Amino acid sequence: MKQEAACEGDGGAIVGAAYIQRVELAVRIDKQMLHCPLCTHPFKPPVFQCKAGHPACSGCVALLPFRQCKACVDGGGFFDPCPTLDTLVSSTRIGCPNVGCQWYVTYHEVTEQQKVCPYAPCRCTEPGCGYVGAPQALAGHLRTVHLVPVRAVQYGKVSKLQLSVSTMRLVLLGDDNCVFLMTVGALGAGITAVSVVCARARAVTRPRFTCKMWVNLETPPAAVANCGKEDMVLVDMHIRSSSSPGAVVAAGEPTFLTVPPMYLVPAAGDGASMEVPLHIRINKLSPWSDALV
Repeated sequence: MKQEAACEGDGGAIVGAAYIQRVELAVRIDKQMLHCPLCTHPFKPPVFQCKAGHPACSGCVALLPFRQCKACVDGGGFFDPCPTLDTLVSSTRIGCPNVGCQWYVTYHEVTEQQKVCPYAPCRCTEPGCGYVGAPQALAGHLRTVHLVPVRAVQYGKVSKLQLSVSTMRLVLLGDDNCVFLMTVGALGAGITAVSVVCARARAVTRPRFTCKMWVNLETPPAAVANCGKEDMVLVDMHIRSSSSPGAVVAAGEPTFLTVPPMYLVPAAGDGASMEVPLHIRINKLSPWSDALV
């Protein structure tokens, strides 16, 4: 997908003239001129036009017998490729509708841009809340409205977290303000599950982050030490993306760490509650801009 950074203007479509020295003008244009009158979908090359000037997209022309224009009264109009309309359609760009995004994209690609845009809105993770906003604003909403704790993390560095089994939610904020929601849930038999999801409008084809989480056994029993078993539980995984990252942890989902009861420790100053002494390291595989190509 070809994209360009936003330039000054009134927010209208941008039509570029293909000269040696490119000059762009911000203009307003009738939206219907950029849509096929037969199927109403946005035009994309190749665009066809009959001798009477009626345009049509390639998909609609392919369905017409002999490429004959039905709008012509005498029935004598036939569709042929129109390079001029191809140039117009290819050079008409519009700003991404998502608040905060500064990219301009070709008009007929704006729908796909909204799907991969890092500013595409996400829903609030809390039940009953109707908030919808950019992922970057989600952390502030959860902190101020729902009092969900927020913890900053640095990519590539280990962070130590003391997670109460009753906390349920924790927001991790990356170096680039990417929002990760950590969920603590029960799987039964005293086993605790810890999952991490990236708040993003739509899951992407390629993973953007990996995550390694582990819990060390604070005081390994003699039986464990003698039999040579591991004194830690660990998971190394790709972080999935979701527009509703507050979903309940599922037992069949391979994106969480299972923590047996023996790895929990009493909370400081409160022996009645237990905590997960979690270590976590998030690695960024590629920048968000890779999703915009």
